[in-house]
Amino acid sequence: MRIQEGTDIPVRWRRAVAVAAAAAVATVLAVAGCSSHSGSTGGPANSRGPAGTGTSAPRTPSATQPASSPAASQPSTAAQAAEALQGPAAQPTSAQLAALRAEGSVIDRLSPRQQAGQRVIYSYNGLTAPADLLSLIRRGQVGGVIFFSFNISSAAQIRSVIAQLVAANNSASNPARAFPLLLMTDQEGGQVRRLPGGPDQSQAQIGASADPAAGAATAGLQAAANLSGVGMNVNLAPVLDVFRQAGDFDDQFQRSYSMNPAIVAPAGAAFIRAQQQRGVAATAKHFPGLGAATASQNTDNGPVTISLPAQTLRSVDESVYRAAIGAGVKLVMVSWAKYPALGTSLPGGLAPTIIGGELRGRVGYTGATITDALGAGALQAYGSLQNKTMLAARAGMEALLCTATNPLPGFKCVDGLTNGLADGALPRTAFQAQLAQLLQLRASLSS
Repeated sequence: MRIQEGTDIPVRWRRAVAVAAAAAVATVLAVAGCSSHSGSTGGPANSRGPAGTGTSAPRTPSATQPASSPAASQPSTAAQAAEALQGPAAQPTSAQLAALRAEGSVIDRLSPRQQAGQRVIYSYNGLTAPADLLSLIRRGQVGGVIFFSFNISSAAQIRSVIAQLVAANNSASNPARAFPLLLMTDQEGGQVRRLPGGPDQSQAQIGASADPAAGAATAGLQAAANLSGVGMNVNLAPVLDVFRQAGDFDDQFQRSYSMNPAIVAPAGAAFIRAQQQRGVAATAKHFPGLGAATASQNTDNGPVTISLPAQTLRSVDESVYRAAIGAGVKLVMVSWAKYPALGTSLPGGLAPTIIGGELRGRVGYTGATITDALGAGALQAYGSLQNKTMLAARAGMEALLCTATNPLPGFKCVDGLTNGLADGALPRTAFQAQLAQLLQLRASLSS
């Protein structure tokens, strides 16, 4: 049954999440301490982890040393799932409504399932493009594809795969063929590289250099040349986390420019400008910041709570995003950690308070957002993959990354969105406005 926009979420979603939440209690408690980072060659599948080895770099002292609390302090699993179902869905922004006015005629030609699919980023196993993925692309049900080390054996091999994906997207049977697929990977530099080649230096090495902004610009150019050379158009980089202690979550793999936001901000902006000038969209991550996460706190594996005061989060961790916005960053990835000082116990990417209130309202970002991996352990309390995808879209996330430390069936993410549209859990105007903004981003990129 269809319901009015802005009304309570349908009963069937409440029941589905409640059942899944109850089943997840024991598992969530087992991982409540957040196990240490694990990953296959090239790091885990969601934008975290090493791809090789590297050397350490000198550190800049920090005036702030906030703490992160363990996941054991979380509310009960059932309570977490219940909170995700409360309150209204995110309202469309003025930028999204403007995009909908421009792209509405295109969206009207798409079926609900195609509208849903155009927001989902697929993942897959192996070195060849699966036939079912190519078929879904031809039918207009795929918005993009993410590539990991297990998808890549050489530049020539992945270039050939991408050519197949692009040809499928250009098929006459695809009503969204005017919009290039989002073809992405994590090419941060140093240890976190999915493709062979640059950027050679890690973000930590760049941040510790005599001229971090210049080094970051060079890295951005290297990343753009590498990705565009094989046909990719999105890099899930740079990391803008301001790390707090040597060897912590970001620093153990040299993924943070510095403990000093005055270094992180200009370096990140320089990377973004240089890369995007060469036609590859940058992604600033992980808003509002994972810099205070300890070495064992990984949202891939379980819940993480960042127990920083709101003032610290806003003056240190969020502040660097203003420079990224000034540089024209095309995407922002929102963290799955929890930030109770910001007025919610939901993970960032499920929280309208963080997406709309902090990122868009306080920091002023008007562009497209992308989730971290929807299969992350941090979301185990929130039901099925379909439920998690629906909840992220309901909270205001545009691009939905359907993966975990291993690929996930993208059609289930599409199911969650399609069902949410059908019964009103996802208000149609907001959904289509978010899609329109994502289509405009895609139109600005090369195919």
